[in-house]
Amino acid sequence: MSDTVEDLLRHHAPQVLGALVRRYGHFDAAEDAVQEALLAAAGQWPGAGVPDNPRGCLIKVASRRLVDALRADDARRAREEKAVALGARLAAGSGRAPREDDTLSLLFLCCRPELTPPAQIALTLRAVGGLTTAEIARACLVPEATMAQRITRAKQKVRGAAFGRPDNWAQRLPAVLHTLYLIFNEGYTATSGRSLQRRDLAGEAIRLTRMAHRLLPDIGEVAGLLALMLLTDARRDARTGPGGDLVPLDEQDRERWDKAAIEEGVALVTRALGTGPAGPYQLRAAIAAVHGEAPSAEATDWREILGLYDVLVGLVPGPVERLNRAVAVAMVHGPEAGLAEVDLLEGELGHRRDAVRGHLLERAGDLAAARAAYESAAAQTMSLPEQRYLRGRAARLTP
Repeated sequence: MSDTVEDLLRHHAPQVLGALVRRYGHFDAAEDAVQEALLAAAGQWPGAGVPDNPRGCLIKVASRRLVDALRADDARRAREEKAVALGARLAAGSGRAPREDDTLSLLFLCCRPELTPPAQIALTLRAVGGLTTAEIARACLVPEATMAQRITRAKQKVRGAAFGRPDNWAQRLPAVLHTLYLIFNEGYTATSGRSLQRRDLAGEAIRLTRMAHRLLPDIGEVAGLLALMLLTDARRDARTGPGGDLVPLDEQDRERWDKAAIEEGVALVTRALGTGPAGPYQLRAAIAAVHGEAPSAEATDWREILGLYDVLVGLVPGPVERLNRAVAVAMVHGPEAGLAEVDLLEGELGHRRDAVRGHLLERAGDLAAARAAYESAAAQTMSLPEQRYLRGRAARLTP
């Protein structure tokens, strides 16, 4: 299958699924019908050509598969009348293109509050991202059978849920954005494994967030999240050396940064900040923009970054935000001041706290304590590139 057809199918998949679920319900059966329609198109379109209305064609085929499935299911014999009615509705206009809002409705459906974050991520990647169960399992580093069960349970929980943008969509939008952010973070810095990054996963998060921004162009936090992803992902080629080893921000070759992504991200966050009070994603994007626009590590405006972190921590006083602020404090007021902030932190920071302590202790000249902190951090992370980097820093400080 050509890349053009594959990209086209992936682009239309969530809209086709959204159209079926909105029209007929039956999320799990509709998802199966859409997958069958996509497989049929993948086999036919490269040779026969792409139809003039690809979405309408996919909806028509998937709708027929769904109606057939409802009719053939022995357990649903009592619904035969409903299946006949569905067939009549199919004949009346199944080729109409779906509303663009269906994709956003799918995102809200996949991020319902009764689902756990892992289930939200899995269902989002499946229903909106169009990834197969095997691809999602590889992305989340779990066996395919485990991921299949997770997706099945998630589908069962959303079965019968009303489709469409919920009345309280503004209150539920943070869950959608948080899910997309988690997907991106796992792609940008993998929590375990041999590779520092999973580019496909980060790219999928950016694609889905672009989709959300297109559907909600006036929501500042959606634009802020997209800007944050673009500005962060712009550094990906410079984050690893020839052997895949981690390269810290202050040592990266900035000529390898994606200038177009930085320009787009800066423009997005600049517009978003002008629309009203800044939210957490806009503030994180503004911090990333300061890094992105600095011509060198030495030229970074750390005072501006510290000011932005002060505002961010006021909104989101989480351990990660406070740890990042401690680094900014160290860059403005010296490593001892930063260490004093780090020593106040507790919580789910994992190896990050000791890694930052090692860096600040090294800058402060306490090499023995820095070496111990690096070794402690290396023992806590499951990422092999991070382990190599941290142990390398410790080895450099060994007498």
